[in-house]
Amino acid sequence: MEFFNSAVEKNTTFVRPAYFIISGFIGIPNISYYFVFLCFIYIISVVGNTLVMIIIILDHTLRSPKHIAVCHLAFTDLLSSSALVPKVLDIFLFKHYNISYNDCLTFMFFCFSFVSMQAFNLVVLSFDRVMAIIFPLHYQMRVSHKLILSLIAFFWLLAITLTLIAVGLLTRISFCKSVVIQSYYCDHGPVFRLGCNDVNPSRSFADLALVLVPLLIFWLPLTIVLISYVYIGYALAKVATVQERMKGFKTCTAHLSLVAIYFIPVLITFTLGADLDPNARTFLCPLSFLQS
Repeated sequence: MEFFNSAVEKNTTFVRPAYFIISGFIGIPNISYYFVFLCFIYIISVVGNTLVMIIIILDHTLRSPKHIAVCHLAFTDLLSSSALVPKVLDIFLFKHYNISYNDCLTFMFFCFSFVSMQAFNLVVLSFDRVMAIIFPLHYQMRVSHKLILSLIAFFWLLAITLTLIAVGLLTRISFCKSVVIQSYYCDHGPVFRLGCNDVNPSRSFADLALVLVPLLIFWLPLTIVLISYVYIGYALAKVATVQERMKGFKTCTAHLSLVAIYFIPVLITFTLGADLDPNARTFLCPLSFLQS
C-alpha cells in the first residue's frame, strides 16, 4: 500500500469505522427462510462447476482451447460464489448485518476480482467464437492453448490490478458519518459514498476509480462481447444457405447462454442497488465506534 500512502501527506489522519452495517436485507420479512434457497443454489453451483472441471480435465477429447476457457470459467464462478455467498448466508441465518472494516475491504477485493474475471473470461470465449466462425480455416493455427492461457493470465492481472487500486483507494478516505452500506454486500460505490467530503488527492483518485472500475470490469467486457457478435452476425449473413447459418449460430448458443446468465443478474443487482433509498434506515455512527 506504499503507493496509496505516498498519494497524501504522511501526517494525514484517516477515520475508519470499526464495522459497517449492510442494510440491503434489513426489513425483509422471514429472511431466515431465504437461507434454504440460497444454500441449495450454492450447492448446485459448487457441484456443477466441479463436475465441469473434472470432466474437462479427465476427458482427453476436451482439451481444445475453447474447453480450457470453459474450465477456467467454471473455476472462476466457483471462486466468486464462494467469496460472496458465505456472508449472505450469515445474514440470512443469523442476521449478522455488521461486518468489520478490514473484512469488508477483503471481501470486496476477492469478490470483485473473481466476478470481474468471469466477465473477462466471457471475452476470451467470444474471441474463440469469432475466430472459429469468421476464420474457420485458420482457427486451428491461430487459436492455440498457449494463446488462450496467455489471455487468461493477462485478464487475471488486469482484474486484480483494477480491484486492488479501487479497494486500496478506499483506505485513503475517512468515514466520519454513517456506517450503513446501502447495498446487499460490501459494494465499492456505496462504501465510497459513505466517506467524508474532504477534498484531497486521495478523494480525487477514488472519484476517478468509482467511474473507471465499473466501466473496465463490467461495461468494457460486455461491449466487447456484443461487438464480437455483431461481427459474427455479419459473417453468418454472408453464408449462402440458411442451414449453414443455423449451424454456425448453434455453435454460439452455449456462449450466449453464459453471457445472459452472467450479465443479466449483474444488471438486476445494479438496478436493485440503485433503488435503495440512501436516506432510509440511516444509522449515525457514534464516535466510540470510530477508530483512526
